[in-house]
Amino acid sequence: MTQVNFKRAAMALGVFATLLTGCSKGIDDFGTINNNPNATTVPITSALLTNVLAGAGGNVWGGTINTTAGLYCQYMSETQYTDISRYASPVINWDGTYSGDLYDLQNIINVNTDPATKTAAAQFGSNNNQIAIARILKAYNFWMLTDAYGDIPYFEALKGKGTIAYDKQELIYPDLIKELKESVAQFDGGLTVQGDIMYSGNTTKWKKFANSLIATIALRMSKANATLGKAEFAAAIAAGVIDNNADNAAIVYPGGNYRNPIYNYYVVTQRFDYAVSKTVTDQLTAKSDPRINVFTNNSKGFPYGLTRADALAWQTANPSFGFLYGFTTTAQTMPMYLMTAGQVFLARAEAARLGWTTEVVATMYANGITAEMNRWGITNAGAIATYLAQTDVALTGLASDAQKIGEQRWLSYYPDGNQGWAEYRRTGFPTMAAVPGSANAVPRRIPYGSNEPLYNPTNYASAAASYNSNSMNAKVWWDK
Repeated sequence: MTQVNFKRAAMALGVFATLLTGCSKGIDDFGTINNNPNATTVPITSALLTNVLAGAGGNVWGGTINTTAGLYCQYMSETQYTDISRYASPVINWDGTYSGDLYDLQNIINVNTDPATKTAAAQFGSNNNQIAIARILKAYNFWMLTDAYGDIPYFEALKGKGTIAYDKQELIYPDLIKELKESVAQFDGGLTVQGDIMYSGNTTKWKKFANSLIATIALRMSKANATLGKAEFAAAIAAGVIDNNADNAAIVYPGGNYRNPIYNYYVVTQRFDYAVSKTVTDQLTAKSDPRINVFTNNSKGFPYGLTRADALAWQTANPSFGFLYGFTTTAQTMPMYLMTAGQVFLARAEAARLGWTTEVVATMYANGITAEMNRWGITNAGAIATYLAQTDVALTGLASDAQKIGEQRWLSYYPDGNQGWAEYRRTGFPTMAAVPGSANAVPRRIPYGSNEPLYNPTNYASAAASYNSNSMNAKVWWDK
């Protein structure tokens, strides 16, 4: 992977380091940036952090990798150009992630570590606290990349070394956990970090987020390294995870220049290429799930995987169908979630069912569904109890509980395609709709992009060989 992107580097080092005016109006609109014209030779780390977090919220749904993942796990259907949902091999380069968010996060770490710059950087929060947050977000971003592609440049990435080798996912996963644990321990009682539009520098909440990431990463290893997964999951729960919606890892958009990406897509750009898939609406309808009223504006989902001709014909016959969060009802200030209490409780339910903890499966399961309902504004205890009592939802202690937990975890991540696709690949739940007229199965990974064989040919060739010549149908390490 080539580590140089001069345009992006110039933005990060030039705009944030040398312009007297500091960060842009759009970032200022979040209301958490302090510009310092007296430190013009040092990157404004608060601005870098805001930029990364704003992008993280957008990447939950937007971004080529995540929208592709959202199609693969059938949260969405394509309404016009249907190649991806018919599993045509995509060409998605990861350059922007390495030279964008990961570069900015590494820059925060470097500036707060270098003796020549750490004193100036400390005005934006204690050095340790800034480094800890950057390390957590680095781990989160690398986790998204490796789950999508498999083996990736990791250990030697972001060090300016040019072309570097790809690292095995089975080695990356334990190191992500190590990084997160060390980050939690690194927080100190120093100055609150500025530019933090997710937790406003609240170190307790950052620790819970990091521990929740550890737990989720550990559970994803359930079929690949259950021994390590079990130990790390239990340790993360004991250390303290997100267990109420007030601690959810969420980016709340202020509106104006920074809008919810789904609102921006439908309302501002007037694009309608993605509809809620029939797979989602069928799941919600079958369970009489009240979340259908917030997941979409119409209970009629768009059939998945149609040819372009059939998709256009279906629209003509069905002019009214559902869009994500509705078409005009999506608030431009609606949060996007990186991790929620409900998602963590449902992970705890699965872990308990596997015997990884002594927690009560049914309790964790009910807590998870209740927290998710509450997150979407459904707070009537009677309605939630009725939902939980349904045959398709209630746990029985039988093997079918694995499917019920898996389906609820898939629903809880909507519309975060990265997580939904990963959970489907690991558990097989829910059942995905077949692509009409095609025998192709749901892809298991995103192939390496076209830039890699051009700029890192030797290392690319070795990595691609591990995945049957870079096949989208080859499985990543934890996908057993």
